[in-house]
Amino acid sequence: MSLEQTSYPKALHRSAYKAQWGKNKKHRNIKLQWYLDTMSDPKIEEVLAPLRASVKEQGDLVRKLKAEGAPDLDVKKAVAELKTRKKLLEDKELSLTPNITFDRAKMEDLLKRRFFFDQSFAIYGGITGQFDFGPMGCAFKANLLQLWRQFFVLEEQMLEVDCSILTPEPVLKASGHVDRFADLMVKDTKTGECFRLDHLIKAHLEKISDGMNKNEMAAVMQKFNMKSPLTGNDLTEPIEFNLMFATQIGPSGLIKGFLRPETAQGIFVNFKRLLEFNQGKLPFAAAQIGNAFRNEISPRSGLIRVREFTMAEIEHFCDPKEKSHPKFGNVRNTEMLLYSACNQMDGKPAERVTIGSAVDKRLVANETLGYFMARIQQFLVKSGVDPNRLRFRQHMANEMAHYACDCWDAECLTSYGWIECVGCADRSAYDLTQHTQATGVRLAAEKKLPEPKIVDVCEATPNKGILGKTFKKDAKAITDALAALSLDEVEALGQKLEGAGAYDLHIGDQTFNVNKDMVDVKKYQKTVHVEEIIPSVIEPSFGSHEMYTTGTMQCFVKKTGMAQLLRTLQKSKGNANVAWNR
Repeated sequence: MSLEQTSYPKALHRSAYKAQWGKNKKHRNIKLQWYLDTMSDPKIEEVLAPLRASVKEQGDLVRKLKAEGAPDLDVKKAVAELKTRKKLLEDKELSLTPNITFDRAKMEDLLKRRFFFDQSFAIYGGITGQFDFGPMGCAFKANLLQLWRQFFVLEEQMLEVDCSILTPEPVLKASGHVDRFADLMVKDTKTGECFRLDHLIKAHLEKISDGMNKNEMAAVMQKFNMKSPLTGNDLTEPIEFNLMFATQIGPSGLIKGFLRPETAQGIFVNFKRLLEFNQGKLPFAAAQIGNAFRNEISPRSGLIRVREFTMAEIEHFCDPKEKSHPKFGNVRNTEMLLYSACNQMDGKPAERVTIGSAVDKRLVANETLGYFMARIQQFLVKSGVDPNRLRFRQHMANEMAHYACDCWDAECLTSYGWIECVGCADRSAYDLTQHTQATGVRLAAEKKLPEPKIVDVCEATPNKGILGKTFKKDAKAITDALAALSLDEVEALGQKLEGAGAYDLHIGDQTFNVNKDMVDVKKYQKTVHVEEIIPSVIEPSFGSHEMYTTGTMQCFVKKTGMAQLLRTLQKSKGNANVAWNR
């Protein structure tokens, strides 16, 4: 029997299935059972087996190259090929799922006609990547965010803040956004139309090329003589395009700033005040709902990739050496569909396991991360997401941010494929450390020791009078630099002053020669009852537009020539959806 001849259960013949998907719980359960039976069919697995083997073969090659310390270029090429094979496998798996009739154009037309949302400034021609929400869209979004606030902020007793959107440049310089928050862009040499280069390469070569660097992408573009997909014209050389909206704060134009690309940095810079508010105790969590801005090169896919969007983010601060969670037992038996990095490398499908088992096996790094992953799933299901089209995908090593210990994305299956709705990452202590180094303000917490201990102390005490007379306006910078020295640096300073009588202090591109009269270095012992720690951060980050799109798309069906939204848009207890009776 061919794949096309695979029979549906009698209760759900193909023709009936198309019309009745999502009509009621009975049909959804039949559909799910049919899917599970079909995907376990030996004939289906026979089709997928070569693709799985191909992914595993390439995954093994990537591991081998990394283990042997192969050149970075070779590793990136192997990773790009691995992503390509993964995409082919995923597309084939999706093609073998039941044929759900879905017309995205009709859904979007319906939502726009009912003014759930529409393109901003439409009477002036509109701007790509910007949308306005109408009365029904606002009600839907407001209910969704209110449910989020009740589910997380109130139930978990989080500290909610509302921080400024305008962000000074030094803040985003310290966080790394100024230097690294960029995509490569090319332009049509005649029309000036802009394209994101990695997306252009995907379209031409059907490859996922996020791992390529600037030079590799340029080489691919030249090798395959790539042209503008709209006009056929030549393209410019690739340039790095920072995705933040730059602006000037104040009339003088001297203070450079940006519209924030995420809400998280406002929480990090207020960590000290939040810790004081929480009486100096760890762990605690802060939350924020607000708009963020990203100047996308070529926004597509409706509300999924836009230039202005609402985020709901949580920053959970905890002891880096103790990441257990007191409420983890409440979610330990929660079953989740986890697509681990290892399974992705080996071409294996996602597996359904309990979050307790995943943490015990170290598949998920720690209890706190696991707790929030389970809570994210509970929230998404409560807000209307189909649990049978929800999975958590782990970032592979080449995707992982340099500061992250572990990261999982909650992905929902839509007509666009699997799209990320929520990211949940262990950001370690990166952000607080960066802001501490940039400002000299210690963003740290105190942890009580089980028993007092004696420690060696080495302090550098500046003589401000002599420093002021000698270095004038630079005296404050020198004093701050001395205060920011680490224990090892203070010891090196003391040894240099004791031996040579002077020390060269480097501040930026300047060097200041300080002598023993200017700085007094003391060594002594003291008993301490607490130790200073820089907390780790577990960050669940929600995109309201992605959840909005998923909620409507998963509940949309084509029936007897009419587009309808089923279940969603029904105002009920514990649901984020709105009534729709017009």
